[in-house]
Amino acid sequence: MSGEQGPAGCSPGRIERDRSRFVDIVRGHIKQDLKRYVTGTEMIGRKGRHMVSIPVPRIELPRFQFGKNDGGQGEGEGEPGGEGQAGDGNSPGMAGDQSGQHLLEVELTMDEMARILGEELALPNIQPRGKANIHSPSYRFSSVRRDGPQSLRHMRRTMREALKRQISAGEYDPKNPSISPTPEDMRFRSWKEVSKPDHAAMILYMMDVSGSMGREQKEIVRLVSFWIDTWLRSQYQSLETRYVVHDAAAKEVDQDVFYRLRESGGTKISSAYMLASELLEGAFPATDWNCYLFHFSDGDNWSGRDTEKCVTLLRERLLPHVNLFCYGQVKSAYGSGQFKKDLDQAFGDEPQAITCEILDREGILPSIKAFLGKGV
Repeated sequence: MSGEQGPAGCSPGRIERDRSRFVDIVRGHIKQDLKRYVTGTEMIGRKGRHMVSIPVPRIELPRFQFGKNDGGQGEGEGEPGGEGQAGDGNSPGMAGDQSGQHLLEVELTMDEMARILGEELALPNIQPRGKANIHSPSYRFSSVRRDGPQSLRHMRRTMREALKRQISAGEYDPKNPSISPTPEDMRFRSWKEVSKPDHAAMILYMMDVSGSMGREQKEIVRLVSFWIDTWLRSQYQSLETRYVVHDAAAKEVDQDVFYRLRESGGTKISSAYMLASELLEGAFPATDWNCYLFHFSDGDNWSGRDTEKCVTLLRERLLPHVNLFCYGQVKSAYGSGQFKKDLDQAFGDEPQAITCEILDREGILPSIKAFLGKGV
C-alpha cells in the first residue's frame, strides 16, 4: 500500500513537515528582530481579519548541487574592483554587481504572532474572572460521512472500506496485498457544531487628543494598541473593543477616528474617566466581563483639582470594575509628565493599576511587558 502522492511526487506528510519547518524558520527570524516588527508600521498595513503578512528577508534553504566546480578564487593580491573582488559600491553612475536584499511576504495567523510575542516577553496566560456566560460556537470532528473535501479525507476508514469491498468480491490477494480505493470507498471526517462557555473581555482605549499630542505620539499609541489587541485576542475568544478620546471633554468614537482625530483644546482627563465609568457600569457588568482600560496621554492635565477627581474615579468606580487599568505616558515636547507621578503616588501599591513611561518607539516593547506581564 503506497501513500498518496501530491504534486511532483510529494506526499502530504512531507509537504506538511516542510511547511512546519519553514514556519519555524520564519518564527526564528521574527523573534530575532522582534523590536523592528513591533516598532514599525508595515505589519499593521498588512493585517487582515485573521492573518498578517510579514515582510522577512528571503530565506534560502541550503542544498547540495551536483557537478564539477570549474572555477575558483585565485590566490594572491588582486586590484580593488577587479574580477572576483567586490568594489565599494559607492562609485557614482556605475551599476553594482552585488544582489540587493529581497523581502519575502509570509502570512502568519494572529495567534502565531501572539505566541511569538508571548514567548519573547515571557507573558503569562491570563486567568479570566467572572462567569463564563457567553457561549461560542466550536466545531468537533466526531463522525464520518461519504462525501466531503479531499482535505478531510479519512485515510484509515477509506482503506478499510476498500479492503472490505475487495475481500467480499474475492479480489484481495494476501500474497500480493494491494488496496485500490474507488470513489465509493471514500470516507471523510465530518463535524458538528457545539456550544461551549466562554469568558468575555472588553478593552477600552482612552487617549488625549489635545494639541500637545502630536502625530508621532499617536503612532506610538497605535503600535502599542495593536500588540495589546493581538495578545488579548489570543487569550479570549469573545473580545469587544471601545474607544474614547478626550481633550477638555470626552466622547466615544470608532477606531479610525481614534487614531486620526486631533483637537486644539485643553486637557481634562476626568472627562474620559467619567465616560469610561458610565460605559462600564451600563454595558459591561464586572460579574460578566473581563474589562481592560488603557489610557494614553503626555501627562498634562487641566489642574490639580481635576487630577484629584481622576484619582477618586479610579479608586471608587473604575478599579473595582476592571481586571487592569494601564496608563501609558507618551513623551512629547509639550507635556509636563506630571500625571504619571500623581498616579504613582496614589496607586503605587495597587496591583490593578500599572503606569509606564514611553519615551519613544524603543519603549513600546517594555510598555507591553509592563502592561501584560502580570497575567490578569
